[in-house]
Amino acid sequence: MGLQSKTKNLGLAELIAIALGGMVGGGIFTILGISVAIIGNVTPFAIIVGGIIASLAAYSYVKLGVYYKDEGATYAFYKKTYPKTPFLASVIGWYVIFGYISTLALYAYTFSSYAISSTDFSDNMWVRKAIALGIIGLFTAINLWSVNGMGKIEDIMVYTKLVLLTIISVVLMQNGDTSFAKFMETMAVDAERSSIMNILIVSSVTFVAFEGFQLVINAVNEMKDPDKNIPRAIYSAIVLAVLIYVVISMGALFAIPAEKIIENKEYALASGAGEVLGKLGSTIVIAGALLATSSAISGTVFGASRQLAAIADDGYFPDILTKRTNQIPKNATLFMAAFAGVLILIGGLELILEFGSVTFLLVSLLMAIANYKIKDKTKSSAVITVLAIAGLSLGSILILYYELKNKWEQMAAIVVLYLLLTAGAWFYSKRHQKKIQHKNAEN
Repeated sequence: MGLQSKTKNLGLAELIAIALGGMVGGGIFTILGISVAIIGNVTPFAIIVGGIIASLAAYSYVKLGVYYKDEGATYAFYKKTYPKTPFLASVIGWYVIFGYISTLALYAYTFSSYAISSTDFSDNMWVRKAIALGIIGLFTAINLWSVNGMGKIEDIMVYTKLVLLTIISVVLMQNGDTSFAKFMETMAVDAERSSIMNILIVSSVTFVAFEGFQLVINAVNEMKDPDKNIPRAIYSAIVLAVLIYVVISMGALFAIPAEKIIENKEYALASGAGEVLGKLGSTIVIAGALLATSSAISGTVFGASRQLAAIADDGYFPDILTKRTNQIPKNATLFMAAFAGVLILIGGLELILEFGSVTFLLVSLLMAIANYKIKDKTKSSAVITVLAIAGLSLGSILILYYELKNKWEQMAAIVVLYLLLTAGAWFYSKRHQKKIQHKNAEN
């Protein structure tokens, strides 16, 4: 277990902000285009189903988080539930950390895309990459500066972006050409055309937009009353995320032609607002998107760096990453920022995002299985846990099916990434075992 902080700076508002910051990033804007292309106006319903799957996944995280109270979160839960499988614990640690690094790079890249979208540099790749590197540097500095300061800034960014995105979405619904009756009529037609399989595939893809709620557990050493605040923060954040995603999707569908949403993807809401409400509407959407990606960067850097430090404490990453100053894992934070920067410079962020998506689903499934094993200790419902295992298994199968059918080259590249990370995990697990054997021999 990680070092215990003497001061508990993070209350419920800050914890909800960390979770929402990790969830409501660039993902919803990209997913909107994919969803509308597959199931049209049924998109809000698929988002709700995705939120239900996320809630089932969260159930096991909450139960394990309250039981173990370990900032290592996903990695620590697996390691403690299956103490005789150090290599697998190391593998999960590596997968999760690089999954977070991939989303960190995506959020920064999305931020820079919006930041220059209305300037003469909108098509300049290097300007885009430079701004992405700069925003990661800024929020890395904020996280290194102060836990409390980060929490307050996260509060302001998250709750402001929710207000902005909600206002613009509601205004789009009111000023769009589509009436509520026409929207529902089109939804009924799209529902008849869409197979249950397609709706479930979209729900599985949408599940990626809920990645980030588990960042709350990484802050367990710095939060007040974890027994109450872990479940309150995670479930509240998921409900709020579902609401904002449904409102965003309906705002887009009411005001923007489906073909424009599909074509423009993450820019659909901004371009649609510009057409309906003029420059002011587009500016407000861009501001909301910048806040969304900023808070996602900050929340991910905060939570994932603590998880990385906890894994390094066990010897599965370089020892230098364990160093903390005033409970802040500075080297782990810098490591994540540096690798995210490398990914931004290399490019191929769509591939990296898909890697993070698959990783999040599979790891959530493993957490549900681990929780079922010790359900008596965590005081978990067997029925809910089995439902979570079934839902996450189905979601994992469907997203892999979708990838293989539509982007098999990307799926092959993801497999290569997994092999490289597995090799790194194997090296450090063997190194760790040798250290333990050496210590035992000396004693």
